[in-house]
Amino acid sequence: MAIGVWISLGLYFALMLGIGFYAYRNSTSSSEEYTLGGRKLLPSVAALSAGASDMSGWLLLGLPGALYVSGLVSAWIGIGLTLGALVNWIVVAPRLREQTERYNNSLTIPQFLSNRFPSRALALRIVSALIVVVFFSVYTASGLVAGGKLAQSAFSAVLQSDFMSDYAMGVSLTLGVVLAYTVIGGFLAVSLTEFVQGVIMMLALIIMPVVVLFGPGGGGISGASETLAAAGPDYLSWFSGLTAVGFVSAIAWGLGYFGQPHIIVRFMALRSVKDVPRARNIGMSWMAISVIGSISLGIFGRAYAVRNGLEVADPETIFIVLADLLFHPLVTGFLFAALLAAVMSTISSQLLVASSSLTEDFYRLFLRKDASEKETVLVGRISVLLVGLVAAYLAWDPDSKVLDLVSNAWAGFGAAFGPLIVLALTWPRMTGTGAVAGLVVGAATVIGWILLGWNASFMGGPGVYEIIPGFAAAWAAIYFVSLMTRDQDEHRPLPGT
Repeated sequence: MAIGVWISLGLYFALMLGIGFYAYRNSTSSSEEYTLGGRKLLPSVAALSAGASDMSGWLLLGLPGALYVSGLVSAWIGIGLTLGALVNWIVVAPRLREQTERYNNSLTIPQFLSNRFPSRALALRIVSALIVVVFFSVYTASGLVAGGKLAQSAFSAVLQSDFMSDYAMGVSLTLGVVLAYTVIGGFLAVSLTEFVQGVIMMLALIIMPVVVLFGPGGGGISGASETLAAAGPDYLSWFSGLTAVGFVSAIAWGLGYFGQPHIIVRFMALRSVKDVPRARNIGMSWMAISVIGSISLGIFGRAYAVRNGLEVADPETIFIVLADLLFHPLVTGFLFAALLAAVMSTISSQLLVASSSLTEDFYRLFLRKDASEKETVLVGRISVLLVGLVAAYLAWDPDSKVLDLVSNAWAGFGAAFGPLIVLALTWPRMTGTGAVAGLVVGAATVIGWILLGWNASFMGGPGVYEIIPGFAAAWAAIYFVSLMTRDQDEHRPLPGT
């Protein structure tokens, strides 16, 4: 591989590690600083950090790959996500920022739930922490799969090893760099690196479609339209072959936002509730640009491949193939850095949230209630390492699909935590027993739906995305169980807060 690519990647890795050391010196003296950055995030950092941790390799691999294969009909997923993110910023962000501080300065979602519903505090912390750790192990694995595919597709000539495949080497290198700055710098390092990564991702998704469309062999808008029309009459249709179930399943991705701990934790870390509107405007602008760029990459990438007789064995690698083919090595390195940024931003957030739950909701709750701040930070770092190793084990299969892994984990969190978070923040009559019921029913419904294969085929027809039954079942469980149990005024501020 050209030296220019490695120069760009080397600069990127150095920047990430440098941010990690900066955060280590400025925000790791206490568990609040290591877990939430001391609640001092600027609106711009919180917004791009939330976006980058959300989108991950899905934005540069999974979504373009789906559009490359199926056409514009796959864009409904991106539209559903954009709508869900907007509602999340409006409904959840300001309330969660205020209430997590008011309820005993909660540092994690399980901790907030236990403080919000003291009658079922222990059950909520245990169940929610288990769900966080289990689903984040799967979610983190999806990011490592993306890193492995990048190595397998783009770095094979350099990463050849006698004891490890190119894919496995890519998984290991991706995890190694993320662990380095996450373990060292904690939440502040993760948030600052994600801000930089978000900028890089957005620039890549602006540059790539433009060059693919108007560069050598692109043919411009008219040429791309003619090529795609000849390749398939329904490729540019928004509704061709789309059933009502398929449409609802695509749009329902947006429901998942309310229950993603690695995203909503950014709301908790903002400087104040007053910063929410500004952060929302920045975040939604970033998301709109990035999603449009991702959709354009998949569509125009297909046009370029057909027009130039380009064979793409794995559609999810279209970004990698075009970056290597069309750009100067220095720019190619920047684009590969954008992909790594997408992957690493999500992995680091998920590792930190999972480790925070292990530390705050298991270690301090059961093993060392009087643990010092120094000891707690150390346990948090060890937990980051352990979750990362479990995720690497799950990602070791090179045939894993990024979009499949993401969709399963996204549905699990969305169904288990989504209704719970929304109702906990907005419905005073909700009880602790109802909260536990929603967690268990939401997670169990998603897992059962996947195991029964109903997300692939349901009652002889197309599959129903598991977040739909999971979200509905959890909402119903919370509502009816809360009405059947005694109201203990758990919505009121706790004494002394």
